[in-house]
Amino acid sequence: MTGEDNGMVGKLSFWILSLSLLSFLFLPNVAQAKKEKPLKPVPKAYADKHMPDGWWTDAEIIAEGKKIFETRQLEYEYKRKKRTAKEGCATCHAINKKKDRPKKRGAVDFRSEAKTNRYSDSYWFWRIAEGVKKTSMPAWKDELSEEEIWKVIAYEHTWSHGNKPAVHDHPEIERTVE
Repeated sequence: MTGEDNGMVGKLSFWILSLSLLSFLFLPNVAQAKKEKPLKPVPKAYADKHMPDGWWTDAEIIAEGKKIFETRQLEYEYKRKKRTAKEGCATCHAINKKKDRPKKRGAVDFRSEAKTNRYSDSYWFWRIAEGVKKTSMPAWKDELSEEEIWKVIAYEHTWSHGNKPAVHDHPEIERTVE
C-alpha cells in the first residue's frame, strides 16, 4: 500500500466514524419521538370559547381551579354502570405517586407538555364540558359552570409548567374546527 492509499483509507475511516457517531447521537431520538395523532376538530359550538384574559396566570383563579379539581363530585354512567367521581377530576387525573402516572389508566397526564401544549383553550374546554366518548371521561357541563371549567383548565395547565402559572401560548397548539 502506498502513502497515497493510506491517506485515502484514513479519510474514509474518518468519514465512516463521523457518520456512525452522528447516527448514534441523532437516530435514537428520531426513533423515540412518538408522533401523536392529530387532535379531533373542535365542534363549531365550542370554537369561540376562550380562556378569560389573564386567567392562565392568575393565582387566585388557579387556586379556585385546584379546589374544584380536587373536590367537585359528579355522578355519571359508564358502560351502563353508575359511577361517582368522588374527588372530582382528581379521581382519575391525580398522580399515583407509586406508579408516577394518573390514578386512572388512560387519563390525561397534565404534566406532559407534549400533550397539553397541543390543546387550544377551546379544545380543552370542549373535552371537559362534553366528556370524551368511548372513554370513562364524563361530561362536566351540567355540574360545572363555564367559569368553573376555565378555572379547572387554568389549574391543570400549571402541571405542564412545573406547577407554576404560565401563559398558554405554545407554537404546537392545534387549532382545528369542524
